[in-house]
Amino acid sequence: MLDIRELRRDGEQMVARLARRGVNFDLAAFRALDAERKQADMLSQDLQAQRKQASRDVGELVKSGVAVDEAKARVAEVQAKIDAQMQAALDRAAELHGQIEALLMAVPNMPLDDVPEGKDEADNVELRRWGQPRQFDFEVRDHVDVGATLASGELNFDLAAKLSGSRFSVMTGSLARLHRALIDFMVDMHADQHGYQEVYVPYLVGPEALRGTGQLPKFEQDLFRIQGDRELYLIPTAEVPVTNLAANEIIDSAKLPLRYVCHTPCFRSEAGAYGRDTRGMIRQHQFEKVELVQLVRPEESAAALEALTGHAEAILQALELPYRVVVLCTGDMGFSACKTYDIEVWIPSQNTYREISSCSSFADFQARRMQARYRADSGKPELLHTLNGSALAVGRTLVAILENYQNADGSVTVPPVLRSYLGGRETL
Repeated sequence: MLDIRELRRDGEQMVARLARRGVNFDLAAFRALDAERKQADMLSQDLQAQRKQASRDVGELVKSGVAVDEAKARVAEVQAKIDAQMQAALDRAAELHGQIEALLMAVPNMPLDDVPEGKDEADNVELRRWGQPRQFDFEVRDHVDVGATLASGELNFDLAAKLSGSRFSVMTGSLARLHRALIDFMVDMHADQHGYQEVYVPYLVGPEALRGTGQLPKFEQDLFRIQGDRELYLIPTAEVPVTNLAANEIIDSAKLPLRYVCHTPCFRSEAGAYGRDTRGMIRQHQFEKVELVQLVRPEESAAALEALTGHAEAILQALELPYRVVVLCTGDMGFSACKTYDIEVWIPSQNTYREISSCSSFADFQARRMQARYRADSGKPELLHTLNGSALAVGRTLVAILENYQNADGSVTVPPVLRSYLGGRETL
């Protein structure tokens, strides 16, 4: 959420920054609401002062010769009128506070100055590439066909459809083991080599957690809500529960930065997905991810984003999968992000790079919504900066392996770095 104090102090500049990402923020409407809110607050405070003064008037009335009981009755009558006015003022102030909060909760984060301006993914800027796409001497098949031929169908979408409908998958045998090996490899590398603490979190969260990271209220249609005696949602990403570990906390500065790695399933309705991504494992309702989350001091967030992105890249380099890194333009960034790097892996069947990770800095946007703070050297609580990134999306990594490591005879070579996780097996 945007800083309301900054909005009051320098609203025009904030409006200009939001305009870079195509957001037309109505500053006049905000200021009108805020002015009315201020008047309601001041009125309630004035009425509270009048009520206290009325209590003191009992003694003055008694001194002037009015009987004690009569003096109390007169004051009680005045206070009753004040109480009615004050309750109305408090109710109006609360209503206006709620309207202002709802207005600000629907506004995305402001992009950093070095984020390129643009409307959509066509305006993203490529920063670097790693590895060379393989040149095949046979007709390349996509991962659906490769998986279907492994041991007579180790990747099966028809079985999944029988259980749950479209956009689910069933994996069996060596393919299921390779999928699990990828998870273990990623978590091990981040925990052992990159300094992240492994965490396990719930897969169901309340709405306050989703509001904290920015999925609610704007993106409720993308979530799966659970029917029951509590309002709970299936997590769309481990970002939600892991980042919210710091919600309403004040963390000792000496403990920063905090780095977490977490594997979870993720659940998304994918209401707007269509076209080629509805085939196979690229865009499913249920998938696995290994997520990186960092909580840092504000002055460390720029360097932390570069480091986190490098940690995600290291997984692809170890797997020897070609990829490229792009910085997202203002029109393609996620709601809560102020800067995002997308890592895109080479998919031979599509002859292009496809997103496999988004690594984002949110500055204090999420922390303000969650009230996630640390105690600065001055002793004063300050908002943390939060960052996260997929490292990696497991299903898409599996897709990239099946396609990049496929062989003419229908087998798939296991990347050398994964073979110890499969008992030394070299091919599927």
